Amino acid sequence: MRSALFSLLILSLFISCKNETTSTEPAEDLIPFYKGADLSYVNEVQDCGAVYYNQDGMLEDPYEIFKNSGANLIRLRLWHSPEWTDYSTYTDVEKSIQRAKSQNMKVLLDFHYSDTWADPHKQKIPKAWEPHINNKEVLGDSIYNYTYKVLSSLQKKNLLPEIVQVGNEINAMICQDDELEWPIDWERNSHLLNKGIQAVRDASINFNKNIGVMLHIAQPENALWWFKQATENNVNDFDWIGLSYYPKWSEYDLNNLPQALDSLIMTYEKKLMIVETAYPFTLENNDAAGNILGEDALVDGYEMSPTGQLNYLRKLEEILISTNGDGLIYWEPAWVSSSCETLWGVGSHWDNATLFDHSNKATVAMDYYNSN
Repeated sequence: MRSALFSLLILSLFISCKNETTSTEPAEDLIPFYKGADLSYVNEVQDCGAVYYNQDGMLEDPYEIFKNSGANLIRLRLWHSPEWTDYSTYTDVEKSIQRAKSQNMKVLLDFHYSDTWADPHKQKIPKAWEPHINNKEVLGDSIYNYTYKVLSSLQKKNLLPEIVQVGNEINAMICQDDELEWPIDWERNSHLLNKGIQAVRDASINFNKNIGVMLHIAQPENALWWFKQATENNVNDFDWIGLSYYPKWSEYDLNNLPQALDSLIMTYEKKLMIVETAYPFTLENNDAAGNILGEDALVDGYEMSPTGQLNYLRKLEEILISTNGDGLIYWEPAWVSSSCETLWGVGSHWDNATLFDHSNKATVAMDYYNSN
């Protein structure tokens, strides 16, 4: 009897150890609330000669500045094959993920499924896929293969992201021509989105990594109708609702924003993160590139200053937490002025909305990441 009991004990310990070593790491569930920064421009700006200083005025790597300030998530955009820039390509993104991971920060990888900016006004199909624009089966396979290949390449270097965006601000149907088609052809759109989602799910299984799937819509009022249509058309296998929230372009102010967030979270039972927001600290333009956020971006009760930025972010986080939201990312807080060229000018179109002053020193607004 003792021999049998001993054998049973050994077998039980073996099974327990085996299960422990083969379980999927719950990577994106380890952080209760994400406080992130989109640093997609940093490699380029640094290549153009920009340097960054922490709040003590000491020269420091920008990823270290955000990490030391308390940020725990870095968001990065990925374009398919841009011919107009060498950045936000796979090679550039791999470098950025390595920088984030070296600081023990999580990564949100944002597939634009385009060779350029994808947003509510354009969802331009990558040039490589143009011959199949009207063949949803072939185009769906292209999305699947591309998404899976990127994740497979990252896995080989131990650089898998914790969350993947299947598209960027996909208010309109993805992978279109120059002119957007309305209304959305959901037979096509759901097929394409589900192929991207399937690629992430398959990568999660095959690489033993829990990767969250996010669908990203610009402005809460659009998310209300978009997710209703999407779920009614069999787009259901996602974990995150991602939102861009800029008061300048939204019907919702900080007073009624909780209603929209609460409705989205309660209706779809998904996690929610604001993945893009920003607030200007000045109207002064630091270079020849016109700034996007001006006086019309101001919110009543929040001054145009680094302190105003800090208070705006703290209020937005308070709203998110009160509605059971799970994260907040500042869009391009390190896109400072430099000699870099954009599609529209030389410099930065965001230099008055970064978390650095015009001497590239981190401001008090960076304290947001350390707040509870």
